[in-house]
Amino acid sequence: MSERIAQPQVGSPDPELKTSPILEEFDDDYPVLKQQVPGDPVCYFNGKTYSHGTYVCSGDTLLRCDYGIWITTGSCDPDNP
Repeated sequence: MSERIAQPQVGSPDPELKTSPILEEFDDDYPVLKQQVPGDPVCYFNGKTYSHGTYVCSGDTLLRCDYGIWITTGSCDPDNP
């Protein structure tokens, strides 16, 4: 089994700060959202920027930046991968 690398904990989205859209994996809304943020090389979370491909933890949820959209990719809970 491979060892998990700890990702930065960013907390919950603050509605007062800029946060890129968060999707549950690639769902039906992905193409629509991509038109709103076409090829943006960064994602925002609570006003901070993260480059494409960066993983962060929001609570127990693992998110990956995909050109301006956060994609839910799993769990940050080490007991529930």
